Amino acid sequence: MSQQAHLTAAQIQGLEQRYRANLINSITGFKSLNLVGTVNATGQSNLAVFSQVFHVGANPPLIGMLVRPHTVPRHTLENLEATGFYTLNHVQESFVNQAHHTSARWEESEFAGTGLTPQNTPLHPAPYVQEAAIKIGLAFKEKHTLAINGTVLVIGQVVELMFPEHIQAADGYLDIEQAGSITCSGLDTYHTTQKVVRLSYAKPDLPPNSI
Repeated sequence: MSQQAHLTAAQIQGLEQRYRANLINSITGFKSLNLVGTVNATGQSNLAVFSQVFHVGANPPLIGMLVRPHTVPRHTLENLEATGFYTLNHVQESFVNQAHHTSARWEESEFAGTGLTPQNTPLHPAPYVQEAAIKIGLAFKEKHTLAINGTVLVIGQVVELMFPEHIQAADGYLDIEQAGSITCSGLDTYHTTQKVVRLSYAKPDLPPNSI
């Protein structure tokens, strides 16, 4: 068995900046992985990879997203505030390199720079990623700047949803593994998934069953 590491808060704070960022970004485990599509007021599209996306509520359908502090230009944040719309597009293994490449500092649209294809619908002005199997259109609802570090919490409401019909179970559940969605850990590591089990609703007097 390998030796157990033990770091105190003081030791963590004393680590080299990039080393600390890699460490802390990886300790929370696997994260959702999406490309966020936006468009600015003049019509230029933007695409950025995000791993801080999470469920907020189902009625109404709300999704949260964390954006780094707005101390430098943040095109995704600025665009969704200006237009009121943005998209989430699940990343798949077939275009993971291109998804990662969107994090570069492009002067042109990331769609053009990476070769990914913008897709628009009549109901939603922000671009989707055509190559993605699962696509979510959102309307911007709230923004909260966290006092502790300046990180910005964005909350959007789902107004459009696209996915392959065959991945949906009779009870509404989407099998995102079957859709080819992948996940990530840390800042730059990507993973495919393998389902362990889906379990029935938990009750105190009844052990969960596989469903």
